[in-house]
Amino acid sequence: MTALFSHPSVTVSVEDTALTVIGDVDVTLAANLAARGVEWLNLTELAAVSLDFSRVDKASSVAISVLFEWLRTCRQRGIQVQAILFSAPMRRLASLAELDELIDHPATALAV
Repeated sequence: MTALFSHPSVTVSVEDTALTVIGDVDVTLAANLAARGVEWLNLTELAAVSLDFSRVDKASSVAISVLFEWLRTCRQRGIQVQAILFSAPMRRLASLAELDELIDHPATALAV
């Protein structure tokens, strides 16, 4: 595991081919979280990654904003998103936002 961002309430790290968020994302940290992930995505030589929010316990539209920033970078760099992993609370929020297809099939949804 390589830590990219660390704060008492949240960390962003790389585990194998997954960009992982652990903790609760809030608006005061979102820009820094997104930026660290974008920096890593811009430097990685991986052709495919997973974006893992499965250890984010609070549903947060801010966390989804971070996800979208990382997805934009992946698309710009031609990095395939193999999986988007969400905790149950994040999954419920994503469903309310009608993001089920993106979460379930990121490669197909992003290819359009």
